[in-house]
Amino acid sequence: MTRIRHNDYGVLTPPAIGTWRPALTVSVVIPARDCRAELERTVAALGRQTYPAELTEVVVADDGSDPPIELPGARVVRVRDGWGRGAARETGRLAATGDVIHWLDADMILADDHVEAHMRWHHLVDHAVVIGDTRFVDAPDDEGVQSAYTRKTLESTRMLKDAGSTAYLLHTGASSSARADLLRAAGGVDAELNMAEDTELGYRLAQAGAVFIPDPQARGRHVGPSTVMRREKEVHRHNWSYLGDLVPDLRWLRTHPNRHWRVPYVRVAVPATTYEETRTTVDATLAGTVHDTAVTVVGPWDRLTEGRRASLDEPLLDLRLLRNLYRYEPRVAFAAAEPRPAAPAPFLLSLPAGWAPGPDTVSRLVRLADADGLGLIRAVLAETADGVVAARFERTAAFARAAFFHGDPDELVDEMFGSLWVSGTELGIVPVAEAEQPAGDPARWRALAARRLEEVKELRGTVERLSAEVERLSAEPRDGAGAGRARRFGSLIRHLRSAG
Repeated sequence: MTRIRHNDYGVLTPPAIGTWRPALTVSVVIPARDCRAELERTVAALGRQTYPAELTEVVVADDGSDPPIELPGARVVRVRDGWGRGAARETGRLAATGDVIHWLDADMILADDHVEAHMRWHHLVDHAVVIGDTRFVDAPDDEGVQSAYTRKTLESTRMLKDAGSTAYLLHTGASSSARADLLRAAGGVDAELNMAEDTELGYRLAQAGAVFIPDPQARGRHVGPSTVMRREKEVHRHNWSYLGDLVPDLRWLRTHPNRHWRVPYVRVAVPATTYEETRTTVDATLAGTVHDTAVTVVGPWDRLTEGRRASLDEPLLDLRLLRNLYRYEPRVAFAAAEPRPAAPAPFLLSLPAGWAPGPDTVSRLVRLADADGLGLIRAVLAETADGVVAARFERTAAFARAAFFHGDPDELVDEMFGSLWVSGTELGIVPVAEAEQPAGDPARWRALAARRLEEVKELRGTVERLSAEVERLSAEPRDGAGAGRARRFGSLIRHLRSAG
C-alpha cells in the first residue's frame, strides 16, 4: 500500500472508469425525513450505477418520517435513539454491512458512475476519505455550480494535495465515503449533533490517519441550495456553539483564556513519581500559555484502595496525595498508561519524570510542528549512561497513519510527515528543581510578550529582505513589470513596518 505524505494523494493513480474489477462491498447510507419523492429519484439513480449491484446495498435511515418511509430497492432502518442528521447517519452506519460506507443526501442526482468513481480509491488505500463533486442546481436538468467555499478551497490547495492537516474541512455528508473500519476507529458519527456532524466527523477521521481525496469524476447534483448557502450566518452561529468544544483545530473559536474545553488541543502525559516532583510538572503544564492543554497523570491508580489505612504511612502515599490534589481538576485525568492514541486531541506531549515545561513550551512545540506539518518532535533533555532522555511531541494523525503500515512508527512518521530533534533547553523544559513556581497570568503574559518579540524579529528580517529586493529592482531598467513589483514590495514593507 502506498505511503502518502501529508495529504498529497497525487502519488496514487486510480484506474479509469470501467477498466478495473471491483472487490469491495459498499453500503450507500442515506439519512432521510419526509422526502419520499426526492429519495425515490436518488435510489433509482443508485439502481443505474456501473458499480456491481451484487457488491452494493442501499440503507435509508428514516429519521421519524410521517408516514414512515417504505421504498423498494433500499433497506429502511428507523432511527430509535435520538433524532437529527447525526443520529440518522449513525443508525445507518451501524446497520450497514459493506466494507465501505458511502454517505449520500436524499436529494442527490447522481451520474451513473458516481459510486464507481468513489470506490476505485478505496481499492488503492484503506485510509482514504473520498469527497464527491457536488454541484447545486435549481432544477434536476441544470448543470449546477460548486459552493464558493469548496471552489476556493480546491483552487488554493491543488485539490487538497497541499491542504495538510486542514483537508478535513471539506468533508461533507452530501457525497463522501470511507472504509467502515476507518469510521469505526474514528468513533462513528456523533449522534448528538443534528448539524455540523460532517465537519466534526471529518476532524476525527483526520485524527484517525485519513487522507482526503476530492474526485471530480464522482459527479452528483444537489437539488436546491444547501442550508449553508441559504442561511450561512445562522448556520455558523449554531454550529460553532458545538464545534468550539469538539474541534480544537478551530482556534478562532477558543479565544477565551480561562475556559475548560471538552477536547484539549494538547494532551500532556506525566508519569506519577513523588508527590512534589509530579505536582511541579503538572502545575507548570497547567500554567502554560496554551490554555486548552490537558494532563494525564500515569500511574497504578487501581492499586489505591478505600479501606482503612495508615494515613501517613501507607506504601502508596504519594500516589494517593496526587489523586487527592487533582481529583476535581477538570484538566487532569488519571490513567494506567499513556493515552495512545491521544485522539481526539491532535497532539500528545510525553514528558519524562523529573522535568517541567516552561510557560511557552507547548506553544513553541505547536508552532514548530505546524510550520512544516511535522509528525514528531523530540526534545533532548539530558544524556545519561542509559542513553538520551527526551520529551516527545507527537501529532495524533501522523501516528494513526503510521499504524496502517508495518515498520517502526517513528520512521514511518518521519517518512510521511517529517520529524525533528531539538534542544529541550531552548523550549524551556527544565528539571523540576529549577522550575519556577507558577504565578498565574503574569507568567503567561511574560511568555506571550517573549513570543511577540520573536514575531517582531521575524517581521524585521522580512522587511530587510524586501528592502534589499526593492533596491535591486530599482537598479534594474524600469519596464512595467519591474516597476510594478517595486511598488508592491514598497507597499508591503510600509505595512510590515507599521505592524512591527
